[in-house]
Amino acid sequence: MRRGSKLIIVGLSVITITLISWRLTHEEAIAVEVYTVTSGEVLSTIANTRAGTVKACQRARLSPNASGQVTALNVTEGSLVKPGDVLMELWHRDLDAQLSLAQQQARSTEQRAAATCIRADTAKRDAQRGQDLKKKGFIAEEQLDQRVSSADASAIACRADNLSAAAANAQIGVISASLDRTQLRAPFAGVVAEVNAEIGEFMTPSPTGIATLPAIDLIDASCLFVSAPIDEVDAPRVSLGQEVIITLDAFQGQQIGGRVRRVAPYVLDLEKQARTVEVEADFTQADQVKNMLVGYSADIEVVLERRTSVLRLPSSALFDKDQVYRINDDQTLGRVTVTTGLRSWSFIEIVSGLNAGDRVVNNPARKILEAGLLISDKATASNADHD
Repeated sequence: MRRGSKLIIVGLSVITITLISWRLTHEEAIAVEVYTVTSGEVLSTIANTRAGTVKACQRARLSPNASGQVTALNVTEGSLVKPGDVLMELWHRDLDAQLSLAQQQARSTEQRAAATCIRADTAKRDAQRGQDLKKKGFIAEEQLDQRVSSADASAIACRADNLSAAAANAQIGVISASLDRTQLRAPFAGVVAEVNAEIGEFMTPSPTGIATLPAIDLIDASCLFVSAPIDEVDAPRVSLGQEVIITLDAFQGQQIGGRVRRVAPYVLDLEKQARTVEVEADFTQADQVKNMLVGYSADIEVVLERRTSVLRLPSSALFDKDQVYRINDDQTLGRVTVTTGLRSWSFIEIVSGLNAGDRVVNNPARKILEAGLLISDKATASNADHD
């Protein structure tokens, strides 16, 4: 074998032995997500136990009060309506005929009452003249009694016919009320969310105690709020007017301001082991509600206390209650116990144990990490990722 080939083989052997030796004496650095400790804002909050819901301040699930066939449907889903607009009509030609007949009868009764009252007035004046004639001796007592009796009877007939006219007009009101029941009107301005009726269908009112689909679902989307359940243990710390942070799945990353508008005066026990109190919150940032839909899922955090310019860590950086992995100058991990203050879902106040500028592992994996491990800088995260 030539001398050059021998040298190459020797060189490769040396390199191989060196790599194996380094591998055996050096552990592989682990890439982690790193957070640098800085000052910021930390809130103490109470959060809902289950997802809340965006609701409208006014929402009416409307159905006609009478049975009948749908003859007019004046709206579609998405239609904007004003108070009093007729949304739907049932067949009512029979009621129209009854109303016309009642109106004619009322006019006839009024005319008859007017004629009777004129005769009664004439009889009254005739009785007065009879009294004058009786004083002068021109008529007998019997004739005067006849005139007075006729006047009294005519007056009673006048009152009776007036009552008949009033009853006839009241009958018009009864038929008009029945006619109104065949028309479904908008109780407030809003947008039609759903229509569950078709021309020609026969509609019937819902039986007592049995819920059925509304003919028309009307929503006033100009006023929205969030309703969410708070655990009964936290409820005593919630009061009207408290600041609220609202987040929605449909608007990821956005935090919308709000205020507590109502705390229910009772506890819901639908789930016996998770009793809750319903809390409602108004939106205080109208510009962020423009594209919001009724029914969106939403979460609320009621702010109990707010501190600014304090050392803080993401809540995800802690493990074993109050411990973190701090990265030492030599890129190895150290396990540090910290004293905490205010806590929220996002951040925790650090009272002692860390200083500004310290680097810690965010989202530590307990099965992988331990004190003394070598850490790689390749997967560091900026603080902005957690603000």
